[in-house]
Amino acid sequence: MAQTNDDGSPLDDFRRAGRKIVRLSPEALVTATYLDEGRQFPLVMRPTTENLDLAEWAGNNRAEIEQALGKHGAILFRGFSLRSAPEFERFVKAVSGDVLEYHERSSPRSRISGRIYTSTDYPPDKSIFLHNEQSYNLVFPLKIFFYCVQAPAEGGATPIADTRRVFSRIASDIRARFMERKYMYVRNFGDGFGLNWSEAFQTTKKAEVREYCRRHQIECEWKSGNRLRTRQVRGVAIRHPMTEEWVWFNHLTFFHLSTLDRQIREEVTRAFAEEDLPNQTYYGDGGKIEDEVMEHLREAYRLEQVRFDWEERDVLMLDNTLTAHGREPYTGDRRVVVGMADPRSWAELR
Repeated sequence: MAQTNDDGSPLDDFRRAGRKIVRLSPEALVTATYLDEGRQFPLVMRPTTENLDLAEWAGNNRAEIEQALGKHGAILFRGFSLRSAPEFERFVKAVSGDVLEYHERSSPRSRISGRIYTSTDYPPDKSIFLHNEQSYNLVFPLKIFFYCVQAPAEGGATPIADTRRVFSRIASDIRARFMERKYMYVRNFGDGFGLNWSEAFQTTKKAEVREYCRRHQIECEWKSGNRLRTRQVRGVAIRHPMTEEWVWFNHLTFFHLSTLDRQIREEVTRAFAEEDLPNQTYYGDGGKIEDEVMEHLREAYRLEQVRFDWEERDVLMLDNTLTAHGREPYTGDRRVVVGMADPRSWAELR
């Protein structure tokens, strides 16, 4: 189905059209624009009629949504009458197929309904740095969805960043170094900070953890007191499966000690020796990453960060490789739930 602007010109012209409306269906049930005239990220889709069934419409226009997502990396569905987590899950299934379970967990989440979870259960006065969901897993979701059940009184945005642009911002020598050496993610479980291993791996059996680690190229080491240490070496960049563009796709900045909130970082360094840190990243050969390199990486994300205030019933659909996401501190009650879909592997995208 060809997509055109209001004046009948090709959709490609929309790249330069600011807030010009684009018709996405013959019935003009949904239009697309941007939040800011100067930035085409995210794309914003809005209904032109009341009580439009988002799941049904999305299922009938799945190819067009996929195309728009591959171009923009992020779509904000705003103004639809989505009223519950089950309705949200129905939308995810309509546009992306089966909703995924949350495996190899790195943060606490609570199941809401079916395979819909709370966003990370983390103190509201702390920020969560930009990252790509489960990029440290060999198999990860290509798509991640957020649904705003209740907007906070203040703050609480889910900032996003185009990882194609992040990739381009990183100095070529630093980028080449990581693409050659990769990075190592080290976790320690059971020391009283962060998730324990049974919650992270969703089992109480050590044999099942060992087998999971073997299949997923994770080195595991059992310590005294039923504690666990894991190490996994992962890449930092991949080519997008549809566009073949390079994207910066990893958790090396997110899990590095220096990225933590200063108060939490000070508490962690007082409590743990280097080898027992709950989370830390290194070069893939185990070498320490220089402070100036970590700050350079954080700055690349910051310069590409885009934020918007949540409105109730908003749905944010992200291509998880093209777009990193985070969370701002907030006040008041905030209820944003998450669904993931479309599993892909490093092996097929590398």
